[in-house]
Amino acid sequence: METSGQTSAHTPETGDDVVSAAERTAERIAEKLGASVRTSKVFGDPVERGDVTVIPVARARWGFGGGGGRSQDDQSGTGGGGGATMSPVGYIEIRGDGTTRFKRTVAANDIAAMAAVCLVASLVIARMVRTR
Repeated sequence: METSGQTSAHTPETGDDVVSAAERTAERIAEKLGASVRTSKVFGDPVERGDVTVIPVARARWGFGGGGGRSQDDQSGTGGGGGATMSPVGYIEIRGDGTTRFKRTVAANDIAAMAAVCLVASLVIARMVRTR
């Protein structure tokens, strides 16, 4: 019996079928994920106030994975998934006189990360001083 997405052929190429299906699955995930993370999402819509234009800037990260396999009763399957995250990092300021500069914004998670690094460094230094 054969259903979509499953094969029961007993040929040396059956492993290749699973690999091909897994590759197609990964490609579909990458295409959909890539379409959702575009430059227009990283660089937001410009905002104009007087002679200053501000363009918001974000950091985008994404990842995905996929795979496939065959069970002992020769049933094959594939699957995968992916995700993306974006966080603001700053803005580009364009002035009427032609000057442009990037200004970084500090997010709460940046402050928390810096505090954690300082705490760990302090503990390491304190331990080093006590052992001497």
